[in-house]
Amino acid sequence: MFRHLAAAVMALAAVTAAPAEATPGLVPAADREVVFTADGTTAYGTLHVPEHRAGQRLRAALLLPGSGPTDRDGNQPPASSPDTLAQLADVLDGEGIATLRFDKYGTGRTGLGAYRDHPEELDYPAFVRQARAAYESLRDQPETDPHELLLVGHSEGAMTGLVLGGTVRPRPVGLALLQPQAIRMLDLVAVQLEAQIAEATRQGQFTPEQQRTVNAAINAAVTSLRGHRPVDTTDLPTAIARLFEAFQGPNARFVESDDAVYPPDTAAALRPGTNVLLTCGTSDAQVPCATTNALTTALRHAHAGGPGRVTLPAVDHLMHDPDHPNTLAPPVLDALHRLARH
Repeated sequence: MFRHLAAAVMALAAVTAAPAEATPGLVPAADREVVFTADGTTAYGTLHVPEHRAGQRLRAALLLPGSGPTDRDGNQPPASSPDTLAQLADVLDGEGIATLRFDKYGTGRTGLGAYRDHPEELDYPAFVRQARAAYESLRDQPETDPHELLLVGHSEGAMTGLVLGGTVRPRPVGLALLQPQAIRMLDLVAVQLEAQIAEATRQGQFTPEQQRTVNAAINAAVTSLRGHRPVDTTDLPTAIARLFEAFQGPNARFVESDDAVYPPDTAAALRPGTNVLLTCGTSDAQVPCATTNALTTALRHAHAGGPGRVTLPAVDHLMHDPDHPNTLAPPVLDALHRLARH
């Protein structure tokens, strides 16, 4: 009896250990490298295609990174590796949405490309053109439905998505503006710096009078930059003075061209009925919810569809919360699910 029982157990184990076979008629999920060209630069990205029926055309989203040297996964190695875009791709896979994320200028396999010998000429419109080329590449993939495309951008990438949303062909059916740069760049910098000075004053590092002096110097610096005049850094703390000096140096062309975009104005070009998700986190020090008010109003006037603005309790700029310091917080997942259902 024990011999027969042992044989039965071995047979069961063999069945249990057998590798799972793909469901007949379904193509398994897979990643592949995608290459496209913008302004003479070859850019590299990852196309993720969810499990799907053979021959099926899928909804697809272009993922757009935030500011700075942020690569296709949403990282700035070695200093920061939150995997923001890679995690977004995983979430959208669960909704049956294919995604393309790419190494923008200055990152990953793409590098500086045509701007290698003159990086000071790299301006914000160049990043927009690169993102447009990525959108067209996504549109032309054999698994994607060109009439069911979405733009999903984080921070500065959300502003880029908004700019593209009103100009690309075909128009996207939806946009996810995640913790977006929703006002002019230098105005947002001023908001961030003044919040930091206010906190330093609360901690006793500045007197109220010194706080007023520094805030006035920050506003004067913004006015000087926009007027193409040298910034007076006399009343600025050293770190802030260095920031404005950098804005006048090799980054001047990018800063000026980025600051020229007022996101609420771009909303008017969206196709009426475009579904838009705009998120803001109550713990986001980089993009306070109040900075999205004008854009929220502009989207309403543009007759954008839902879900609209979603406030994320205790969520920071990287879309984490205290209980999820390394992954997208549950309110972020819920908001993305809402967009996917629209």
